[in-house]
Amino acid sequence: MLIGRHSFIRQSKLSNVAGRIDYISNPKRQEYLYATYQTEGATPEFWKNLARENQLDFKASGSAGKCIEGREFIIALPESFVQYRADDVVRLFTETFHKRYGVECIAALHHNKTKTNYHIHLVFSERKMLEQPEVKIATRNMFYDEKGKHRRTKKEVLDKQGNLRAGCSIIPKGEVYESHIFTKKEEWFKNKAFTKEVKELFTDTINCYVKEESEKLSVFQQGGVYLATKKIGKNNPKAEEIKADNAARQEWNRTVDVALVEGVPEKDILKIKQEKITDKTLQSIRTHGWLPDMFRQIIRGAKDFLQEVIFKFKLPPKSVPKIDLQEWKDMQKVMYELQRQSMEIKRTQQDISSLKKQLSELRGFFKGKERKSLEGRIELLEDLEKRLHRSMEQIVKREGYPNVQSFQKVYNKAEKLIIEYNEELRAWKNQTEQKKENQLEQPKKASVLEKLHRYQQEGRQQPKRSVKKKTMDRER
Repeated sequence: MLIGRHSFIRQSKLSNVAGRIDYISNPKRQEYLYATYQTEGATPEFWKNLARENQLDFKASGSAGKCIEGREFIIALPESFVQYRADDVVRLFTETFHKRYGVECIAALHHNKTKTNYHIHLVFSERKMLEQPEVKIATRNMFYDEKGKHRRTKKEVLDKQGNLRAGCSIIPKGEVYESHIFTKKEEWFKNKAFTKEVKELFTDTINCYVKEESEKLSVFQQGGVYLATKKIGKNNPKAEEIKADNAARQEWNRTVDVALVEGVPEKDILKIKQEKITDKTLQSIRTHGWLPDMFRQIIRGAKDFLQEVIFKFKLPPKSVPKIDLQEWKDMQKVMYELQRQSMEIKRTQQDISSLKKQLSELRGFFKGKERKSLEGRIELLEDLEKRLHRSMEQIVKREGYPNVQSFQKVYNKAEKLIIEYNEELRAWKNQTEQKKENQLEQPKKASVLEKLHRYQQEGRQQPKRSVKKKTMDRER
């Protein structure tokens, strides 16, 4: 589907950073481990000390839950990256992150067991090493209870017999009672904006090295017309639920593509998404809690509503450009192809709706054969609908656009430009017919071409800034 061109970069918290590092970097635990890389200070001793200090601070804070010892990003790579040297790839992503944020990292480059997911695990620290350790010396005896909390008097850590309770401790005067070799945790790493920033950083990095324009990725934009799908992890107990959830989301996304081609304004689609999906989902959660089946029903209800909007929507008549711009003609051809596909999809959807209605009205014990026939016809039509949507995807990809939405935006801009030129041309003709003394110069097509080229380039490019393409040695 169209949003398959989005990058997959996920952050997770680590409660056992040393164990996680061993898991991602140990050849005995990874069948397809190609390369590992660590920054200069990311030694085993560093991670051991980091875990120890995080655990001590966590205990002293009295917080509930698990202590977060580190964090990790999983970065999915295009399969074409296997052409590059594995050592170069893992070093590139690790050093890119290290230079931006200045914390120690360790990374490993993997394939999954079926060799369908080429990816990097990048573990990083939320703290930096202090240049000089901070050491605090007790000026008097220090008393700590079972939870590591400081107590003012010795009596507070003794039992009824006057003995030190199990788990309590006493640090004598003159000894070290607290030491730090790390800074405090960087709060920015907990912010959602940080994760978004890293996704954009790594997506740009990937796009620097892909060889085909069609492989370029973009970061999924929250709040847009599409719904994001979820990745199904290994041995996920909710795999079937997520798969069904993704199918419903894809139905919505495909319907959005048709709506855009038919000319339904984005603001109208966003309003339907907000009212029919977001608001209804929040209301359902408040009333019933999270119900996956209910969520899928909400999405399909919104999809059906959007389909009704598409059926009723009629584009206002627009003037047809008369100027001979090959680029515009090519874009028109693409639009005509999309519109033909859209018409076929609408007809198919109407046929499906009609057959489903017949199926719902079919009653009787001896109607099994007729019911099976209807179900078979519905299944064939639904398969046809999916193929038509995939065809729409290929049409815009062939022209270098990431999805229908991007092409539609460029097409709308170009169409306004052509209308503007036609108006200028009519004004010029009216003025020349009046035979004014000062002969006017005919509007130049070159300026129109220049704008059209710029619109097309913007539509085909990714949202972030372009980065100069680099080269890496091939591994094979």
